[in-house]
Amino acid sequence: MKRFLLTVFLMTPILAVASVLYIFALGVNNPDKQIAHVPRVGAGAGATGGANAIGELFAGHKATGETREAIAEAKANEAAEADMVKPESLPQGFIIVVDDPSKLASLSSPIFIAGSFNGWSAGDTKFKLTPQSDMRWRIEFPQWKGGSEFNFKFTRGSWELEELKDDLTPPTNRALPLIDASKLAPGEKPVLEFKVAKWADQKPDFKKPEDANDAYSPKTITGDYRRVQVAGAPFGQANAQRELVVWLPPGYDAGVKAGKKFPVLYLFDGQNLFQKHSGVPDEWRVDETATELIKAGKIEPLVIVGIPNAGAGRMREYMPVKALPNVEPGANEFIAWLADEVVPRVQGLFAVERDPSRVGIGGSSLGAVIAIEAINQHPEMFGLALLESPALRAGNPEAWNTWMSQIKHWPKRAFVGVGTREMADKPATDAGNVAYTQAAGALEKFISAQQGTGGTKLVVEADAVHNESAWAKRMPQALEFLFPAKR
Repeated sequence: MKRFLLTVFLMTPILAVASVLYIFALGVNNPDKQIAHVPRVGAGAGATGGANAIGELFAGHKATGETREAIAEAKANEAAEADMVKPESLPQGFIIVVDDPSKLASLSSPIFIAGSFNGWSAGDTKFKLTPQSDMRWRIEFPQWKGGSEFNFKFTRGSWELEELKDDLTPPTNRALPLIDASKLAPGEKPVLEFKVAKWADQKPDFKKPEDANDAYSPKTITGDYRRVQVAGAPFGQANAQRELVVWLPPGYDAGVKAGKKFPVLYLFDGQNLFQKHSGVPDEWRVDETATELIKAGKIEPLVIVGIPNAGAGRMREYMPVKALPNVEPGANEFIAWLADEVVPRVQGLFAVERDPSRVGIGGSSLGAVIAIEAINQHPEMFGLALLESPALRAGNPEAWNTWMSQIKHWPKRAFVGVGTREMADKPATDAGNVAYTQAAGALEKFISAQQGTGGTKLVVEADAVHNESAWAKRMPQALEFLFPAKR
């Protein structure tokens, strides 16, 4: 018996080694029938990966291809990811710091941040950065309450002076990086650092931008026009005046002598209607288009009034609702000025009709929004609407839904135009672009439901973006629908 036990004792190490060799050989000769798929040495756990896997196997643990170290590392990564948050979700807010290697930013040409939170206003003084002693620029944001989107770019006060990449092309919209909240002290604001590679005025063909609001002087307008100073302009006008550009159709003087009254169309963002200036990529070509259509007998002769915006005050005067967290609505004051100063001034100087079914009002983006509100407040004054790319999802969509539900007076006839790529840096299938298009379609259907079929026209242009070129392209359809030639 003792001899047997001694034999077993002596044979045990040999059997153990043989078992290991058998398992190894089985795996090599039958790779598809391995007992456990263990990682290669060095896979997942440094130089001990393979050894650890075999140890786990002999310990009776199920082989999964993961080592203890790998599992621990995965759990640590999960914990770290759980601490990664959007800076805009922090109750204490955050700080943005911008490095300007070109050193073109200065007190006279400071850096601004423009984004989804302020309607992409390039020179909004509420979002002007301040210089630091290290020659960088900073801006502090308190607790963010502006929704889930925080997309932005940097400018030096206008889109003519926007940031560029090293190759002097515009970058895509920026977003804030995720941060590890566990590394912040209680109440500490994270500092998010960015760098502007180049500025637009570093391009070889750069021309100094014009100020379209300051002493606006049209140079090349097709046809006859008048410049009319209007007093009491709200928001952004130091001299409390604003200059209207009133375009007169071919045959206007002869019509006046014959006692004729002309239909009239008031359009917002008047700086961009008749000519291109450095502040926009294109013009609406209203003068050329209207001239061609009138001469071709496709529309009746009409007077078109361009009402310029207030520059930095544009967002405020065109906003009828608190949809953007940093823009106080000023639509009521603006519409009061429109009704009390602009319209009476035009009616007193020009032979225009006053029947609302012969008076249109319109604009693009927020200009379309303020046109809807003007009709709502003064249905006795305006009855036709030209609504291009209506910005009904800027900021808080629910605020816009509430505003629309409270509108009592809708246009008698309305043209609604929109592109499938209003947000040009995203594909047409992007959720934001889809929502933009759907909102325009819903607006047209709602107006149609109020006024009956034939009272609206919706044009959805494939791949068209949010700019003057797109609005100019759709202008013929808008004018032909709202002011068709009398048969």
